Amino acid sequence: MPRRNLVWVLCVVLVSFVCLQGAPRDDENYEFYRLLVDALDHIEKSYVEKVDRKQLLDGALEGMLNKLDPYSSYIGPESYRQFERTTQGHFGGIGIQVAQERDRVLTVISPLVGTPAYRAGVLAGDRIIKINDESTENITLDQAVGKLTGPAGTKVSITVVHKGQAEPHEIALVREEIKVESVLGDSRRPDDSWDWIVDKDNKIAYMRVNSFINTTAEDVDKAIKQAKQDGMQGLVIDLRFNPGGLLQSAIDVSDMMLKSGMIVSTKGRNTRERKWPASGAGVHTDFPMAVLVNHYSASASEILAAALQDNGRAKIVGERTWGKGSVQNVIELDGGKSALKLTTAEYHRPNGHNIHRRDKAKDSDEWGVMPDEDFKVEFTPDDMTRYLDYRRSRDILKRNGKDGAKSDPQEKPQSFEDKQLQKALDYVVAQVKEKTKAVSQK
Repeated sequence: MPRRNLVWVLCVVLVSFVCLQGAPRDDENYEFYRLLVDALDHIEKSYVEKVDRKQLLDGALEGMLNKLDPYSSYIGPESYRQFERTTQGHFGGIGIQVAQERDRVLTVISPLVGTPAYRAGVLAGDRIIKINDESTENITLDQAVGKLTGPAGTKVSITVVHKGQAEPHEIALVREEIKVESVLGDSRRPDDSWDWIVDKDNKIAYMRVNSFINTTAEDVDKAIKQAKQDGMQGLVIDLRFNPGGLLQSAIDVSDMMLKSGMIVSTKGRNTRERKWPASGAGVHTDFPMAVLVNHYSASASEILAAALQDNGRAKIVGERTWGKGSVQNVIELDGGKSALKLTTAEYHRPNGHNIHRRDKAKDSDEWGVMPDEDFKVEFTPDDMTRYLDYRRSRDILKRNGKDGAKSDPQEKPQSFEDKQLQKALDYVVAQVKEKTKAVSQK
């Protein structure tokens, strides 16, 4: 490609970028483009080695998007093909959801139940410092996903530092076809189906929403109907370590729990405000609820928690959530060969407050979802590690002494006092008893 053509391609991209940023379009723009063209000329004329112009263009785009927020990125041709595959719901990978903390270090939000990473002991909060011996410093989220995913049966290694520890260690994994089971219970029946009733005496159901995918609302509906057949009087929904997923899925689950009220809205600088009110067709509004959250509850899980909290439908128990409330649009470039993933709006909860935690946000600022008053229950790093070990020991299926995790089929699940769950159960039980008393006095 002649240099002039490359410059024009770069300028077209930059025009779009600057317009999105709301910058003036005349003298300031001219100076902006001239600086870039001058830099390109110097690189091509004087750099010690011959340069690949396409790599320069990709680098310029990556650099611009890297100056925004951790969720905006340039997705090059190779990464874009992989990105399209992962958004279809079935892909080869190790089974983790990742994000970047304020320092942009690649961090595990949650391993997905039953996946290679889950069985290998990867924990929420693990910081991934290498993928296949390559440093993750300055890596984008989409680049990380591209390196972690791949055909089932292929190998990948990650070097992690557990939260609260200093020494890194390498974990070798074999990719599998990842199919997410989004709604889980506390324990399984002998036929491996979930037993939804966790408190047999008071008939309190418990379900973990692991992520929000196409089938989540349907799966929640089925689980509640089954629990009702088993005598359910109240419900605890566990969103701890839920990294989010599809917006519409979170809206659909919220809608089935609410008779009325706002669920969520989005607001952006150059996008029209959108609102999603409850339809009024809520089918599961006749029982008390509590919702468990922690620091690793993000995105769609925060939308559900905020909708139920602000509409007075459920008490929120646990810890403050992650604060990922931004909307990304995928804008195709170069005829669909590459794309920009650009943050264009933010989610706002029913009370109008912002969910998203911006880079310079303080703990005293309004973001995320806070537990209700008197319902804050924190885990120490050791509590969280022991809880995840306990949870893993209960979730892994053990058929005929074989389960991919090579654990002892006779091994009993570890014990753990889940004080967050107990707080939620105490509240729901009290509400059930109060409701029963009120009915009996009529």
